Amino acid sequence: MMRTRWSDLRRSWLWIVLSVALWCLLWGGIDVKNVLGGLLAAVLVFALFPMPPMGHELTLRPLRFVVFLLRFLYDLCESAVQVGWYAIRPGPQVPSSVIAVRMASRSDLFLTATGVLCTLIPGSVVVEAQRATGTLFMHVIGAGTPEEVEQARHRVHAQEERLLWAVGNRSVLEEAGLR
Repeated sequence: MMRTRWSDLRRSWLWIVLSVALWCLLWGGIDVKNVLGGLLAAVLVFALFPMPPMGHELTLRPLRFVVFLLRFLYDLCESAVQVGWYAIRPGPQVPSSVIAVRMASRSDLFLTATGVLCTLIPGSVVVEAQRATGTLFMHVIGAGTPEEVEQARHRVHAQEERLLWAVGNRSVLEEAGLR
């Protein structure tokens, strides 16, 4: 058991290095104390709480990944401007709704990733995710009419589809009905 954890650590060297870098950023500088402390914390976390293997669901498609990133950045900026306008405009409060969005993929990884991406975009936040049904429940600003609710659902489905095409393997795409 312990031998497999140490071999997992050797295969997780990139994640350990990234964790040490994050640790140094959180402590505000790179010095011997921060690097050694970060290394100790990372090794303990990775040894005591090993991650399940996830590589079988991922296949990077570079061109689609670039398209995914560019569209995500566009959505991020567009939503930030919209929410900023909602905050300073005169008039009544903008309507909002809690909507249920059933994901095309049944993968926990892609359910989580889609939820995180949608939460990062201003004006929407995931309030609950149900693994059993593959459903995200989201609070969405500016979704007061049934048409606006459907537009919000469509945006979430489009985000998931771009993510699946960018990094999902063939079986995940087939399961989601995209192949």
